[in-house]
Amino acid sequence: MKEKVSVLFVCMGNICRSPTAHGVFRDLVRREALEERIVVDSAGTHAYHVGESPDRRARDTASKRGIDLADLRARQAVAEDFEIFDYVLAMDRDNYRILSGLCPAQHRGKLHLFLDFAPDLGVREVPDPYYGGGRGFEQVFDMVEAAAQGLLAELRAKRL
Repeated sequence: MKEKVSVLFVCMGNICRSPTAHGVFRDLVRREALEERIVVDSAGTHAYHVGESPDRRARDTASKRGIDLADLRARQAVAEDFEIFDYVLAMDRDNYRILSGLCPAQHRGKLHLFLDFAPDLGVREVPDPYYGGGRGFEQVFDMVEAAAQGLLAELRAKRL
C-alpha cells in the first residue's frame, strides 16, 4: 500500500476559507472512501483566532450543504507543517507569500495556490469573505468545491 498523502489548507485566520476547504475536502475524501489514504488539516498564517471554531457564517453555509465544521479549531501554520504535509495550499497570494517565508527551501514544491486546482474558474485566489455578507461565504464554498474536485483528481493521478 502506498503512503498516505497529507493536505493542509491555509488562509489568514483559519476561521473562514481554510476550514471551509478542510471540511469540504474531508467530506469528499470520506465519500470516496479514502480516509485511510488522505490526511486533511487547516491552519492560518496569523494567530488571531487560535483555538476558535470557524466563523458562524462559514459553519452555516457549510451546514446548509451537508458539511459539518463544528469539530474544527483554528491554529497557526508553522514551518514544521512543511515537514508534515505533502501539499500546503494557500487561499490567496498574500498567504502564499507569508507561507513562502516559512517554507524550508527543500519543500518549495509543496506550496501551491489552492485555486490552481480549479483552472476553469479563471481566478487564482479565494476571496476573504470575513468582512462581507453571507453571499461571500456561498461564493467561497462554490470555489472550494471546484478546487477540491481538482485536487482529488490530481492526487488520484499522481499520488494514490
